[in-house]
Amino acid sequence: MKELFLIAVGSALVNNVVLSQFLGLCPFLGVSKNVKTSAGMGAAVIFVITIASFVTSVIYKGILVNLNLEFLQTIVFILVIAALVQFVEMFLKKSMPPLYEALGVYLPLITTNCAVLGVALTNVQKSYSILESVINGVGTSVGFTIAIVMLAGVREKIEHNDVPYSFQGSPIVLITAGLMAIAFFGFSGLI
Repeated sequence: MKELFLIAVGSALVNNVVLSQFLGLCPFLGVSKNVKTSAGMGAAVIFVITIASFVTSVIYKGILVNLNLEFLQTIVFILVIAALVQFVEMFLKKSMPPLYEALGVYLPLITTNCAVLGVALTNVQKSYSILESVINGVGTSVGFTIAIVMLAGVREKIEHNDVPYSFQGSPIVLITAGLMAIAFFGFSGLI
């Protein structure tokens, strides 16, 4: 139980997928203009990464290893992730149209979000069991959600501040993300 907790905390805070590994930056920077939209994106990422971690782990251990086809892992993982994102997209379009519209082009980008593929590959690299893979996926996606919601909150506050002209827009967002990465670096001694 302790090991599972360490995996979850480590993947969420210490090795935050966005602020430490710099994976998933496109949706992190693109969707983080509004806290509500960021939370919706975070929920979608939590669902996709958690399910992808489980499915890719089962496929890898149950099929690819048994048939000696480990070299196909990246292609298989991409196909699984793409199918899961299509499912999430159809679900949001049907059940939550405002969130679907707010996420716009960034929802299909989860398919190509390197954070999702990165988690699946990390699970294989670290030889995690199926349960450890799922815990790592949940921790990583919660860390992504924490980071994107925090950045969205800061960006909403920045809109009401007097930012010098040369720093307005993307430069101040990148500076803010960099400062957040430095802050998360403080968690490195935690585990």
